[in-house]
Formats: sequence, C-alpha cells, structure tokens
Amino acid sequence: MSEFSRFLFGRRARRRWIHLILGGALAMPYVFVGQLVVGPATDSRYVFNDLPLQLLSFVVGLPLAALTAALFPLTRSLEAGAVRSLCGVDAGLLAHGPARTRAAKGRAAAWFTLHLGFGGIISGMSLAVPPFAGFLTALPLIVWLAGAEAIELPASLNQPWVPALAPVAGVATLLALAACAAVSGALLARWAPALLGPTPEDRLAVAEARAADLAVRNRLARELHDSVGHALSAVTLQASAARRVLDTDPEFVREALAAIEDTTRRTVGELDAVLGVLRDGDAPGTAPAPTLAADLGCLLRRTRAAGLRVTSVIDADPAALPPVLSREGYRIVQEGLSNALKHAGEPTSVTLRIEVADTHLEITVENPLADAPADAPPCRPGGGHGLRGIADRARLLGGTTRAGAAGGTWRLTVRLPMKGPA
Repeated sequence: MSEFSRFLFGRRARRRWIHLILGGALAMPYVFVGQLVVGPATDSRYVFNDLPLQLLSFVVGLPLAALTAALFPLTRSLEAGAVRSLCGVDAGLLAHGPARTRAAKGRAAAWFTLHLGFGGIISGMSLAVPPFAGFLTALPLIVWLAGAEAIELPASLNQPWVPALAPVAGVATLLALAACAAVSGALLARWAPALLGPTPEDRLAVAEARAADLAVRNRLARELHDSVGHALSAVTLQASAARRVLDTDPEFVREALAAIEDTTRRTVGELDAVLGVLRDGDAPGTAPAPTLAADLGCLLRRTRAAGLRVTSVIDADPAALPPVLSREGYRIVQEGLSNALKHAGEPTSVTLRIEVADTHLEITVENPLADAPADAPPCRPGGGHGLRGIADRARLLGGTTRAGAAGGTWRLTVRLPMKGPA
C-alpha cells in the first residue's frame, strides 16, 4: 500500500504532475489557434462554451505544436531540461544540445506533442475534477442543511442512497485523477530517453569535444613540462655549482645568480605563453611562444650557464622555418638539452645539430653516457615524460623520433617535414 501511495502522491509523482500542468499551459496558445479554425468551420460563435468543440480545437492545435518543435531546434534543449528537473530521468539519458538532424527534430516534435497532449488532458481534469469531487463530498451536508429539494439531480440519481454514497464517489474521482496523472507522468518519463535522448551524431559530437578537451590538457601539460622542467633543471644545476664554489670563486657565484635570475624571468614569460594555449588567442600583453628563430641563442646561453658544454651546428636558417615548425622545434631542442642536464650529469658535453635534409628539418642531440661525479646533484625524478612529449610533438607534425644509446653515446634524432600537418 505504501508503494502505491508513493506512486500516486510521492515527491516524484507530484513533480511529474507539475510537468504535466506546464504542458497544459504550453498547449493553451495552440488551443486558441485551433478555436480560430474550428469556430468558422463549424459556424459556431461560442466554441469556448461547447466541450466537444473545445476538444476538437485541442486536437487541431496539436499538429501546430509539432510543427513548432520541428522548426525550433532549441525545443529539445528546453524540454530535456524540464524532464531532468521534474520527471526524475537521468541526465545521461537525455541530449544536452538542440536538435540538429532531421531524425532528432522529428523525435523532439513527437515528444513535444505528447507532452502537450497529456498535459492538456491532465490540466483540464485538474481544473474540473477537484470542484466536482468537493461537491460530491459535501452533498450529504448540503442535503441535511437545505433539504433534498434544494438540489436538482437527474431522475436516475434522485434516490435516497445517492447522498450517502456521494462522498465515496468524490474520493474515488480524486484518486482516479491522481492515478491518471501518475500513469501519464510515468509514461512520459519512460518515453523521454527514446525521444529526447542523444542521437549517434550527438554522441559523436560529445566524444569529439571530450577528445579536444583532452588534447588541450595534454598540450598544456607538455608545454609546462618542457618550459618549466627545463628551467628547474638548469636552475638546480646552477645553484648547486654556485654552492660548491661559494667560498672560493665569488665571481662565478655572481654569474650563476645572474643566470638563475635570467632563467626564472624568462620562464615566467614562457609560462604566460603556455597558459595562452587555453585561450582562443593570445591575450593582450601575453608573451609570444619561444621559437628557434628568435630564442635559440638565448636557450643555448642559459644551458651553457648551467654547466653544460654545448656545441651547436646550425645548418638551417631558423628564420625561414614555418612558425609552427619553429615553435615546436624550439621545444624539442629545449627538452633534448634538458634531458642531458638531468641525466648525463653536470660536467658533460652536448652536440646539437639542426639541419635541413630531404625537405625535412632534422634535429640531433648527442651526449656521452659518462657517470656523474659523486658531488653532482641528483637527477630530478619523474623522467620519461620528456621523450614522450617529443614523440607527441613530432607525430603531430608528421615526423619521426629515434632515441637510444649507441657506442657510449646517447642520441636523440627528430625528423620533421617542412610541409605537413599543422
């Protein structure tokens, strides 16, 4: 019995009843338009006073409601929002955007018609049944106070037992109204996922949006790793070298501190540029992303100041490179040097080659696999992300990456097409 009462009068049933009442309110303009059609067609001036003509006007207005839903794609979004809030349907089963395809518009139109149809009927019953039920419930009291002659009943109901059973009939009509509203709300809630649910095109669009969001997150993580990770590695080695000669070589300490200041200042600008990746364009005052054409020399100076002996062989004109290739090439060189700083130890040499071969930009970073001295700073943990980021950058540009040890030398080679996918 408790389950039945909750089905009729529970919180979900009441909210679905409100949803049906809203459908009846939305149906009223279409009913008025239907009356304008039915009145002249039936030569009746008082459609509002004729129940059959009112029902006919209601039926005539429903196709207009379907046409409205088909012409306005946002109808699906509005209806889905109402269903999520009032009908207790899981949001994951409903579409979140407007209907775009013909099939989606057709289903949205069918739902809108059902909502207004059921809502109009339940709204009419909600207006008419409670007063009638109240009259039946109060009928014995009216007869007792005013007498049976005060009420004109049909001949078939003019019986002594009618007032005694009238309250039972009144309660039964209210229960019938509640049952009709509960069943109608349950049916609409059951049909909502099929008519307002996402189409295959909607699911594909959601998947593409999620993939795009993940791509932006991955790109931001890659940019942060390359720019900030390189700066931290360089600053760590510079500070370590300055600490070891603090008492014996003050001039070197001053140079190291100046290099740390320059590195951190430069990294703040790069960090601002990295955060611009999440924007639709560079905001006013945002520093541009570093490139081979504009920033390679500064990168090499900072790396040498960190204690790495860098020999650079540049057989390509960085200024002639496409902007995307110049930007991504800078990050690849930066990460290659950063890996040498982290893993090869401080007193080591690195050879950097940048050249153009067979319409490809080829970047090679080599360093010997020598053991670091005992007093060298430990490598920063968390390795492995740099090479993965380099491979991701190369793959997005249509290039290839090779990395590994050969003959006591660690070699990283990246080939990027001069013309390829951006």
